[in-house]
This record gives sequence, structure tokens and C-alpha cells, in this order.
Amino acid sequence: MSKKTDKPEKKTEETQAAPDAAVNEETAAEQTAQPSEEALIKEQLEQLQTLSEDFKRKWYLVSAEYENYRKRTTFQSAQRYQEGRADVVSKLFPIADNLERALAVCNDEATRKGILMVKASFDKILEEEKIETIDPVGQPFDAEKHEAIMAVDPEEGDESGTVKQVYLKGYSQNGKVLRFAQVVVVK
Repeated sequence: MSKKTDKPEKKTEETQAAPDAAVNEETAAEQTAQPSEEALIKEQLEQLQTLSEDFKRKWYLVSAEYENYRKRTTFQSAQRYQEGRADVVSKLFPIADNLERALAVCNDEATRKGILMVKASFDKILEEEKIETIDPVGQPFDAEKHEAIMAVDPEEGDESGTVKQVYLKGYSQNGKVLRFAQVVVVK
């Protein structure tokens, strides 16, 4: 019987060896499959990180572009507002011209005082709006600020190309000419 027992034991060892071999083959197959799955997961992770970085970069660009747009529109809006105010004040320049003409011919002291008060109010508005008067008598002619309406022959002591007389005062605001000074220039 011992022979019989030995054989069944061999069978069990073979049976046990066979399942162990199958398990080892499965484990080997899983191990070879796992690195490819891990590699696939790493590749997907890298793709997602790249995509994430791309979206982040685009978000920064859009955010910066929006901020620039907001600043630009705020600036343009303020600039349009200032230009609108300057347009309204520019329409008042002929009134100032008429006030100065009235002062030049006024003989009555009470009337003259009233005209001076109105002119002072007008000058205050110009000051509040940061509008400067261009009155270039005796200065060289500047085509960017002056408009020559006439040229006269030089008298003693007059230099050629200087402003002899101002017919209408000019006005500027923040370096921008609102109305050119109309001047008489020495030839």
C-alpha cells in the first residue's frame, strides 16, 4: 500500500505543481499587463497635465486681455467725456470774444463793471476745465497753435516771423488746441 500512497502523493504534488504553474503564468501575465496599464495611465496623466497647462495659459491670456480691454474702455470713456466737455466750452469762446470787444468800447463804468464780472465768471469756468488761453503777442509764430490771418511789414524793433497782434485768442486743454489763435504776423 505504500506504493499506492506514494503515487497519490505524487499526483497531489503534480496537481499542486500544475495549479502553481497556472498561478505563476497568470501572475506573470498580470505583471506584463500591469506595466502597460501603468504606462497607459502615466501617458494619460501627462496628456491631462499638458491639457491643464494649456487651459491655464489660455485662461491667463484671456484674463490679461480682459483687464487690458477694461482699462482701455475706461480710458476711452473718460477721454470722450473730456472731449464732450471741451466741445461745450468751445462753443462759449465766441461769447468771451464778444465780452472783450464790449469791454474795449464800453464807456459807462457800471456797465464795464458788469461785463468784467461776467468775464471773470467765464474765466473761472475755463480755469476749472483746465483750459489755457493762447495769447502769443511778441512770440514766434507757431503753426501748431496759431493761425495767421494777415502778414504786416516790420516796423522798428519787430522781428520777422513774430506775432504782432492777436485778432482772436486761442485756447488749449492738456496740450490739445481747442481753438487756434488768429494772429497778425510780421513778414
